[in-house]
Amino acid sequence: MRDPHDILLIACYELGHQPLALASPLAWLSEAGYKATAIDLSIESLDDESIRRAKFIAISVPMHTALRIGEGAARRIRAINAQAHICFYGHYAWLNRDWLLEIGDSIIAGEYEEPLLNLIRAIEIGDRRLEIDGVTTRAHDSDPYLRRLRFITPQRSTLPPLQKYAHYIDGDDHRIAGYTEATRGCLHTCLHCPITPIYNGRFFIVPFEVVMADIRQQVNAGATHITFGDPDFLNGPKHSLKIVRALHDEFPHVTFDFTAKVEHLIEQQESLREFKECGGAFVVSAFESFSDEVLTRLNKGHTRDQIFEAIGIMRRVGIPIRPSLVAFTPWTTLDDYLDLLNCVRDLNLVEAVDPIQFSIRLLVPPHSALLQTFKVFETLKVSNGEHRWLHPDPRMDELHRAVSKRVEEAAATAEDIGITFESICALAYQTAGLTLPAFENFSPPTPIPRLSEAWFC
Repeated sequence: MRDPHDILLIACYELGHQPLALASPLAWLSEAGYKATAIDLSIESLDDESIRRAKFIAISVPMHTALRIGEGAARRIRAINAQAHICFYGHYAWLNRDWLLEIGDSIIAGEYEEPLLNLIRAIEIGDRRLEIDGVTTRAHDSDPYLRRLRFITPQRSTLPPLQKYAHYIDGDDHRIAGYTEATRGCLHTCLHCPITPIYNGRFFIVPFEVVMADIRQQVNAGATHITFGDPDFLNGPKHSLKIVRALHDEFPHVTFDFTAKVEHLIEQQESLREFKECGGAFVVSAFESFSDEVLTRLNKGHTRDQIFEAIGIMRRVGIPIRPSLVAFTPWTTLDDYLDLLNCVRDLNLVEAVDPIQFSIRLLVPPHSALLQTFKVFETLKVSNGEHRWLHPDPRMDELHRAVSKRVEEAAATAEDIGITFESICALAYQTAGLTLPAFENFSPPTPIPRLSEAWFC
């Protein structure tokens, strides 16, 4: 399989950034002497001829949206080219392996590059058993691949240019954004997180030289902002600080954002000032909820009071915080939802929370770690890659539908965030049978830096 048309790598959607899940395996394959064609379905189309010519097709499904797109692509591929080997790789490939193997031929998760390369080599020599560590097939079960890799600088030259992806916005300042990862996996085991059943509290550091080389090639391609997409950039705080220092020394005009847990922001508060000085533009943090009951159920590792503490720390440091939420769970009461809205308003976080966050509903995929603790989900039918659940209070499901519709309408018209927020508050108070209070001290939202696409965990 040395012809570039023999191997087809497909990304479906990676939250608006140029797919690292294509760039990294492209580098591995190139080093091993293979050429491959890469397609990003979020901005490119896949033609029938490319499907017919391919012998091996790998589809990246790191998240639920990508899973839905990838499933449709695989069914189309199978109808056009029944002989091609279809491999799904990524977090949601592993979680949905039972039914994805009805469409595809193999599943890879964890540190996927090495087993992906070994699978291609085995197919090339005609090995029909495909008993490869890290590769699950209908005839061979394997755990996610969690061996430490020899990382290679991702190969991005054949991917769509960065200009086609989400960009950084700070007021009237719009700039090209790049994306990289300094670590993989996560030290923590939040029960709703798709990383937990795969990495089980392990994480791997990507070597400093590889991260910097990836940043360098993206800056040379026009990026003046970098997103560190690690599940938690502060899992390895010394490593992260070394990287942002080097980034600032080499490219002092380049800003960056990263994701970090509430408790890490508290633990690392002394270092955060240097993150700011090195170009830290904003931080995404998975607050999820202001309810201690919900936070405990999700094993988030932080409390309501610690959220308030982290907000205060970040404001003193001068780095804006952008919370992500799981606004609807089976344990979130209507009073909890009203409290969430009140906290966002009172803490002046309206501009910091993308409206879609107020509509996020707990996703429980097959093999979720939530199933180990909350057996109720196991009795629910799996549909479209998730356990469908109903809230014990029907009003919450009605509110979820109403908020989702309102957020979708607002996005379609690029409505002002403050107006959208007020309308969500009105829906929530109406659902509770309460009069919407007059927000007398409510100040208009102050714009803060963000990306042009709403990214969330």
